[in-house]
Amino acid sequence: MQTVPAQTEHPLAAASTSHPKGLYVLFATEMWERFSYYGMRALLSLYMLKALLMNKEMSSLIYGNYTSLVYLTPLLGGYVADRYWGNRRSILVGGLLMAAGQFALFFSASMYTTGQTAVPSAQLLLFFVGLGCLIFGNGFFKPNISSMVGSLYPKGDSRIDAAYTIFYMGINLGAFFSPLVCGTLGDTGNPADFKWGFLAAGFGMLIGSLTFELLKHKYVVTAEGNPLGAKPERTVEHSPVVPVQTDGPVRAETIAAPTKSFASKLPMLIGLFVVVYAAIAWLMNRDWIGALVFSAMIVAPVTILTDPSLTSREKQKIYVIFILSFFVIFFWGTFEQAGASLTFFADEQTDRTLGSTVVPASYFQSANALFIIIFAPIFAVLWTWMGKRGTEPSSPLKMSISLMLMAVGYLIIAFGVKGVDASTKVSMFWLITMYMVHTFAELCLSPIGLALVNKLAPARFASLLMAVWFLATAAGNKLAGVLSGLYPPGPAEFAKAAKEGINLPGILNGASQMTAEISAKLTSLELTAKWPTFLGFQITSLYDFFMIFVGLSAVASLILFVLYKKLNTMMAEPVTA
Repeated sequence: MQTVPAQTEHPLAAASTSHPKGLYVLFATEMWERFSYYGMRALLSLYMLKALLMNKEMSSLIYGNYTSLVYLTPLLGGYVADRYWGNRRSILVGGLLMAAGQFALFFSASMYTTGQTAVPSAQLLLFFVGLGCLIFGNGFFKPNISSMVGSLYPKGDSRIDAAYTIFYMGINLGAFFSPLVCGTLGDTGNPADFKWGFLAAGFGMLIGSLTFELLKHKYVVTAEGNPLGAKPERTVEHSPVVPVQTDGPVRAETIAAPTKSFASKLPMLIGLFVVVYAAIAWLMNRDWIGALVFSAMIVAPVTILTDPSLTSREKQKIYVIFILSFFVIFFWGTFEQAGASLTFFADEQTDRTLGSTVVPASYFQSANALFIIIFAPIFAVLWTWMGKRGTEPSSPLKMSISLMLMAVGYLIIAFGVKGVDASTKVSMFWLITMYMVHTFAELCLSPIGLALVNKLAPARFASLLMAVWFLATAAGNKLAGVLSGLYPPGPAEFAKAAKEGINLPGILNGASQMTAEISAKLTSLELTAKWPTFLGFQITSLYDFFMIFVGLSAVASLILFVLYKKLNTMMAEPVTA
């Protein structure tokens, strides 16, 4: 972090120790927004499976599309706020859109009737309208509220780091309580109750928006008492808001105008994007959203690297960001199984009995937030302690460690299910332990990578390079949905087929004969007669499935470990005499 000369510091910067009340307004607003988001996410896959009657592959596809788009729309929301609306209006519009999305899901779930065998088109329509409102609402809400935190303080204020810590606690408190509340109301075992979980998430979003709207004029102000986040002046042409991670605040900065007009490259970039998009869409069997995310990941770096104003030193640092962004895709692709395949596992093959109580599957999505609250301060102390002794790992090495921890987490749960048949449930110990190890992995990567991008990016490309970082996060979330779709058929699919007199395990293993009649029935039930495959390997058990993530994470970790010293050299500032 850059130090600010003493003469530029506000006179209150060193003297004041309490935080402005505006911080707690933003804290409460963000906490309720995270309550809304994670409460809904805890129910999303289960709702698609049990109420919308989708199979695991389709629900995984939709989950991956939803979470990837959540990381793309803040780029649009940040731009609109900076150029036209300002933070305040954007936050209000985003909050109301997200509340509308939750209520659309509530009305969708309210149309479920017990024992329904077909989903009404209106129920599906409301479901997708709800997801769309949540995606665009998040885009307007998240980057704007996060960027306001640092603006509450004068330059050079020593309280800013602590302020972000407090704000981050709001994120994790909301993420911890929401699956417990929304899961208790919606994940009861009766699909008709999902609506109550979505309703709670909707009211949580309304509370957050109302908190901000009622208190912003009085408390969300600068150190001098001026309102924050008002509509920007039209004379400001080159101060874009830096896109902000959905779960991590970063202060925006004003940057200089580029030396060459972006418009001169626009036709070439549009043509490149169209070609790449068409090719990827064809390779991904017309997965238009996946093609959008991965095409953007290719074209955005080209946009930056073709700028003639870049020096060789700046290009070196930018290459580091691109290389690490590539590995980030594998991290989020494995980490974000929490809302998809790991929720399937918690629901179907985890022994959730605790005394006389059955723990809802959605509760397990609180584990990560709880472990962050517990362990984040410990990691902060650990890095500081190692830094004083000159033994703190570099950022690329921390990321390599993070990926290896992801592999260890999945190895734990893979051993938990090894040799266990589909009808046997395993102890929740395996799932909780895995989530704890994955939290350690997140603490080694997520905040570290964000800070590294801010440090390495040339000022005039700060927004675009941060966009690349979040495009990698979006791509990772999309990959998570694709990989979750490889979840092998299990008890739910076997029981569904058995109701029609079909021995699905026997067909999958070649012990029973497949007929045209059985094939037609399986198609109508949206069931597959083949085990999923990955890179030519057949996935016939949960052990095989979880070992995919062990292999992906471990290989990515080892490759990054081989590269980290070279990356350190590329990042290092030249020694000056």
